Amino acid sequence: MQYRKFRDISVAEIGLGTWQLGSFDWGVVDEQEALGILGSYVEQGGNFIDTADVYGMGISEKIIGKFLQQSAQELFVATKLGRRQDADNGWPQNFGYEAMKKQVEDSLQHLGQSQLFLEQLHCIPATELQAGHVFDHLRRLQQEGLIRYWGASVETAEEALVCLKQEGIASLQIIFNLFRQHVADEVFAAAQQKGVALIVRVPLASGLLTGKFSDQTSFAEKDHRNYNANGQAFNAGETFSGVEFHTGVRLARQISSLFPDNRTAQWALRWILDHPEVTTVIPGATKITQVNSNIASSTLPPLSAELHRTLRELYDNEIRKEIRGHY
Repeated sequence: MQYRKFRDISVAEIGLGTWQLGSFDWGVVDEQEALGILGSYVEQGGNFIDTADVYGMGISEKIIGKFLQQSAQELFVATKLGRRQDADNGWPQNFGYEAMKKQVEDSLQHLGQSQLFLEQLHCIPATELQAGHVFDHLRRLQQEGLIRYWGASVETAEEALVCLKQEGIASLQIIFNLFRQHVADEVFAAAQQKGVALIVRVPLASGLLTGKFSDQTSFAEKDHRNYNANGQAFNAGETFSGVEFHTGVRLARQISSLFPDNRTAQWALRWILDHPEVTTVIPGATKITQVNSNIASSTLPPLSAELHRTLRELYDNEIRKEIRGHY
């Protein structure tokens, strides 16, 4: 495992996304499997885990909290708030200070911690980001010692640039992959100039960039790759990076044919890591074998400049026009 700087901390360049461990939206991962996934990740040098309060409505955070209690390693857990839709913290009330503090306190309880390493706004409306009050609330929560660092997970480059204007922001979480390449042009230099960490989510386009899917692949009823395949439930850009599934299968095959060998998922992650502005990438895993594959990408050599140019040409000429949703 290789490490990169998050402020003055060294974090694994391959993190672990844990949306799957909430056992909603990706199918069921039982607790023992989830603990095994976390254990395998940490045993191989991983130390950065990303979650959110809505992943299984606390299930993911609680499993991570149980793991933290039995782990001797220093681990850095990032969570998120802002998308709960319950009676007390539903939209739009969840952007007031008291509601945000309650969500922070709930995450602290789930994780068994006295301070959150990183709290992130969870793709909240652009109007709230532009108003700026949420950032004041995060600064207050930081001053009160409930959170160490704060950041934002965003949908669009425009939202990212709004966030970068805020003093004290530590990180931006964005979708960046071979189906979403232009983000580097619009955001990376600005983030690097401000010393803001870049956390890359959806790095394999919901699995499309593993190269393992075919036109006959189907997903469980409660898997978001089924019920949100065309943006029926939330932003289409969060599922398959906004590319229609069958089109994505075809484009993933084209990409796979350009890589040095058939380790498509690993090379797709290596492509992201070839961008030095990236701090960490957070692929998820429902199996230990997927953890092993993801971490192995950290040991691959960089892709050639010629291949990077070829992949960008493919994106500009064939892929970008296929993206749906707001991005």
